Amino acid sequence: MTDRRMPADWQRGPYFGSPHTFMRIPATRDLRHADVAIIGLPLDIGTTHRPGTRYGPRAIRAISTQLLPRDVEQRSLMPPFSQLRVVDYGDIDSYPGYIEQSLQKFEDELTPVLEAGVFPLCLGGDHTVTLPVLRAAAHKHGTLSLVHFDSHPDLWGGESGRRYNHGTMFSVAVEEGLIDPSASVQVGIRGCVSATIMGQASAAGFRVVTADELARQGVGATLEALHRIATLPTYVSLDIDSVDPAFAPGTGTPEVAGLTSREIVQMVRGLRGLPLVAFDVVEVSPPYDSSEITALLAANLVYELLLVLADRK
Repeated sequence: MTDRRMPADWQRGPYFGSPHTFMRIPATRDLRHADVAIIGLPLDIGTTHRPGTRYGPRAIRAISTQLLPRDVEQRSLMPPFSQLRVVDYGDIDSYPGYIEQSLQKFEDELTPVLEAGVFPLCLGGDHTVTLPVLRAAAHKHGTLSLVHFDSHPDLWGGESGRRYNHGTMFSVAVEEGLIDPSASVQVGIRGCVSATIMGQASAAGFRVVTADELARQGVGATLEALHRIATLPTYVSLDIDSVDPAFAPGTGTPEVAGLTSREIVQMVRGLRGLPLVAFDVVEVSPPYDSSEITALLAANLVYELLLVLADRK
């Protein structure tokens, strides 16, 4: 095994005939020569509305084969793969119908990835999958800052005996001390569903930037606040429904008047300089996608995050 593996040459063989790894990078679970691992978490039994996100990792990988290593601004060679050793770890198995066992399986397999010093870049799955990644990251790094892009705060309490779904994981994370709300930011919050819990998010200590506030103050001011607040080892969780359904229709709980695709790309680029320890993009639901535009946006956001990570190398 060589120290660095590059994506398959785009000029050799058709995209549609290539292995369905992210951007045709090598598939391996050998982490000895990896800086970043792309990891699929195909689970959607935590969804409360429209299912289908179990197919999110597959859809993101499939559309990513048309992406080429490029950086228009920097014009560097083969970014980010000339700076980062990136592998596709494949999917971690879930147990359909058994949410607690699936979450435990994810945590058990993610823990050695983080212990090896490899950055986990996870593809959901519904938003419940963030919880086991948070648990594994907090075990490695201690209490975390959370940078959370979403249309919903996901701080519902759940019910006794039914604690886990895609709207409860951050209330569980606060209870378990995985994240410090006072060092965390939620961006893009909006809609009538979120309105029922906005007070709870603020009372918990989160800095909440609504979609309307971001539109008024702009991306630059939002990023300034984000960098000022997120000072601990930082976990970034990006729910694709933070983006307006005009740009990302393929999701389980869409909300109108969200971020544009340009704004979310700028926000991810603006993560440079944060002490990042893990990242996920979740809630891509292919059955509701139109012409794969949601999966395409998610794949581009993963690539933009790789460029951010390469910058700090």
